[in-house]
Amino acid sequence: MPPTAPPVTARPRTAVPAVRRPCGGARDRPLTSLRRAAPALAGYVAVRLAGVLLLAHWAHLKGHGLWPALATSWDSRWYLEIADSGYDTALGTARNSNNLAFFPLYPALIKAVAAVTPGSRAGVGVLLAVVCSLVAAWGIFAVGDRLYGRRAGTLLTVLWGCAPVAAVQWMGYTESLFTALTAWALHCVLTGRWLWAGSLAALAGLTRPTGVAVAAAVSVTAVVALWQARRSGGGPRAAVLAAGLIAPLGWTGYVAWVGVRLGRWDGYLAVQKLWLNDWDGGADTLREVRRLLLYQSRPHLYLVVVTLVLFFSVAMFALCAAERQPLPLLVFTGVMLLVVLGSGGVYFPRARFLLPAFPLLLPVALAVARARRLTAVMVLAATALSSLWFGAYMQLVWPGPP
Repeated sequence: MPPTAPPVTARPRTAVPAVRRPCGGARDRPLTSLRRAAPALAGYVAVRLAGVLLLAHWAHLKGHGLWPALATSWDSRWYLEIADSGYDTALGTARNSNNLAFFPLYPALIKAVAAVTPGSRAGVGVLLAVVCSLVAAWGIFAVGDRLYGRRAGTLLTVLWGCAPVAAVQWMGYTESLFTALTAWALHCVLTGRWLWAGSLAALAGLTRPTGVAVAAAVSVTAVVALWQARRSGGGPRAAVLAAGLIAPLGWTGYVAWVGVRLGRWDGYLAVQKLWLNDWDGGADTLREVRRLLLYQSRPHLYLVVVTLVLFFSVAMFALCAAERQPLPLLVFTGVMLLVVLGSGGVYFPRARFLLPAFPLLLPVALAVARARRLTAVMVLAATALSSLWFGAYMQLVWPGPP
């Protein structure tokens, strides 16, 4: 699709120059882009495949099966239940029991694909997660490559696969699907493909509650683009306006549907209250951090890592803002942090909730890209090994959901 507006370009302050190719160039063609991303995808697959092998060995030593950990644990069961039986029709009063808290795109895809393929729906769920993780890795590379070059894009992709909770990327969870939609929505904004950006953002809004961050990234950038066009004397840009209007439709549409299904305007908010997920501006997050760091003599390792991920994410956002990343990336990661850090309720899954916020890893990718080869190899090896071990620990030792 030809661009309808000038692409958004980065203004990095790093030793690695930005790549500012015109939209529609040879490297933006799908097959050329996929070939260019091949080293990044190979590195990503190698890390995640090693993680599955380590998990399988550890599970065997503990007398557990690999398949339940990947396909039918925790949230995976909720999505499979929705694919099997649909959504609840009443609010109820029991805590953590209403499946309307889970957005519909992933279970709908499970049901649709399982209807035309052999095997179980649990198997389809894992297959979808793996395929979507590869699409996500490709999109992450495309964003990094466009802004800072092939090496930075490759490192960004591998680092995303080395996140502490990256094991969920190949589980029956929505993180891979959501990251794939997010990465390509952001790439489409950067390349001026506005209608694609708005459509992908709408689909992201049907996948996870944090889809509101993708919608905000597309809509805010569209408003700025329209304002800049008006200042420069340009005429109205229909595709930009359409993208800004389409982007929020997935998230708002599902929230409205829940309200209609429950017969009350605040139906979705009522469901979230049953899951103890009120937005309190970060008060609960601060209480949990203070309790872990000041009042627990031996906090659980998993919760310590979650806390470190939160601190790291805030620090990386400050660096991204200082480096003046493109507006859609800053809006996306900023809203993600506001939603994740500002919500009350359970504390332990917040590192997983931030997994799709891959632009926060750009400063690290750029630092590794500037480093000497030996230093870069050592950093990647240490990061990968720690991710592999922690992924198995998360699934076999930590007693709760990831």
